[in-house]
Amino acid sequence: MDCNAHRTGYDPGFLGPAIEPPARAGEGAAVAYDDGEVVPYAHFSLSMHGARRLARWVAWNIDGGGLMRLNRTGIRFTKDRRVPAGHQAGDELYSANRLDRGHIARRADLLWGGREEAEAANRDSFYFTNIAPQLDDFNQSSRQGVWGRIEDALFEDVEVQGLRASVFGGPVFHDDDRVYRGVPIPREFWKLVAFLHDDHLTARAFLLTQNLSVLEALEIDEFRTYQVSVAELEDRTGLRFDAPLHDADTLAVTTDDALRRPLDAPADIQW
Repeated sequence: MDCNAHRTGYDPGFLGPAIEPPARAGEGAAVAYDDGEVVPYAHFSLSMHGARRLARWVAWNIDGGGLMRLNRTGIRFTKDRRVPAGHQAGDELYSANRLDRGHIARRADLLWGGREEAEAANRDSFYFTNIAPQLDDFNQSSRQGVWGRIEDALFEDVEVQGLRASVFGGPVFHDDDRVYRGVPIPREFWKLVAFLHDDHLTARAFLLTQNLSVLEALEIDEFRTYQVSVAELEDRTGLRFDAPLHDADTLAVTTDDALRRPLDAPADIQW
């Protein structure tokens, strides 16, 4: 089977209204970052940050009504030959240490469509371009369960039209991220979920962090999931999100970090 046959990438019109992928602040939508182009896969696209050797953003579509259960037997993490090897962090980063290989676009989100299409997405999800290093403290955090279940909670708690959603996510890059084996390890991650409810586009943004304060400590602490505004996510990431996402972000959140509480359970999410 042609490995590129199903690599149509993220679909901006998946929900009806066009929603373009993120862009770097001050630039047009879906432009190349650094020397990396927007790379299409089965049901998702991404753009690499060459200097950081990780994706700056990943954009994916979910058809919740067509999801399949596929195992990962025989699928190995591998570098994508379409992207310069030196711009991807591979097994040389993850061997013999506490770092986990964390999917940015969840594998389970991508397994929909026809059988061959879903199998192609399953394989594509394991390219290192879609992987970010996560400390085992991150994965074992009591609040990590909230982060991992954001998409599940959406379909369980909201009458989403067509059970379809578009999601964007990635690491937050800081200049003082700790360098390990030549790769600065992100200590924050972000996610933005868009969906239709009662014929209206809705957008919700989330940040996984140890501390909402910009002056956060570098010590390893428990990671927490917060709901934030799209505008705040822009400030945090240096990305610019498409105008429809700003218009669809109707959630009122306090800007006082001292008063904001992390999400302790998926039921705490305000859709």
